[in-house]
Amino acid sequence: MIDLDWAAWIGFVGTACIIGAYAYLTSTEKPNSFILHGTNLAGAALLTVSLLVHTNWPSLVLEGFWAAIALWGLAKAVRGRKQAR
Repeated sequence: MIDLDWAAWIGFVGTACIIGAYAYLTSTEKPNSFILHGTNLAGAALLTVSLLVHTNWPSLVLEGFWAAIALWGLAKAVRGRKQAR
C-alpha cells in the first residue's frame, strides 16, 4: 500500500476537481460558467497547495496558468451576468 501524506490527498482532490470540471464541460450542452471555472479554480488551488509541499516546477507553473484562466472565465461570467440584467 502506498503511504500518502495530507498534501498528496489534497492534490488528489484538486485533480478530481479539474477532471470533474472537464467531464462537466464535455457532458453538458450549456455549462454554467460559474460551476466550470469555479471548480477549475478550486482544483488549481488545491493542486498548488500539494505542489508547494512536493515541488514540481513545471506542474506548479501549469497550475498558475490554470488558475489565471479560471479567474478570467469567472470575470467574464460576472460581466455577462451584469449585462444580462
